[in-house]
Amino acid sequence: MKNKKIYKSFSDSVKDIKNGSSIMIGGFGGSGGQPTRLMLALRDLGLKNLIIISNVAGISVTTGYGWPKNITPVDQGIFFETKQVKKIICSFPVTGSIKPISEIEKSWQNGDCEVEIIPQGTLIERIRAAGAGIPAFYTPTGVGTIVAQNKEQRKFNNRTFLLEKALSADFALIRANRSDTFGNLEYIGTSRAFNPAMATASKITIAEVNEIVKPGEIDPEKIGTPGVYVNRIVKRKLKDPYP
Repeated sequence: MKNKKIYKSFSDSVKDIKNGSSIMIGGFGGSGGQPTRLMLALRDLGLKNLIIISNVAGISVTTGYGWPKNITPVDQGIFFETKQVKKIICSFPVTGSIKPISEIEKSWQNGDCEVEIIPQGTLIERIRAAGAGIPAFYTPTGVGTIVAQNKEQRKFNNRTFLLEKALSADFALIRANRSDTFGNLEYIGTSRAFNPAMATASKITIAEVNEIVKPGEIDPEKIGTPGVYVNRIVKRKLKDPYP
């Protein structure tokens, strides 16, 4: 019997993503834990008006941060090079210095896309809240700053808090080390950042993995995402040059 979760190619796994879709992309920063092959497959679809949700964006493509010198860096910046993004929601969309300027900064300066910057802790909590079925929560982060604009504020124990709404997406592209055929995922290193939360906060979760094994081969204590949250699994080639 054919396993409907396992896809043979990255292009097949993303082919039903449409113009205007909202897409979470896992990983922390640089090449660490990001679904590189899924990102390239998504770019090659040539879609427009995408809403991208990620932690950082554009740093690696611009500076090479976190990438081997002999490999062309890949990150969310590739979607801005091809003008596919309407809006990006992230915590750190710049390179950290005046020069060089990332493709995301150029797009924003030219009025080609909207950028919503969210404090990192608030970003991951908004994603986690969506996965847990919590519509909103209060946080003190951002009070008295531009982050607080147009947001409800309340006082608890004489301290001001902002109301932040849960953040979900149509699709989540995530990266894990191993998956079993049921979609139970094992993470290593920085793939533990953002990927597990994003898997719970999307309508369709697509996982890029290094290996697919039989049920029971992954220690239950090491499963970071239960298979019930994973809709599609794609295995990378054994000697893929990308991290």
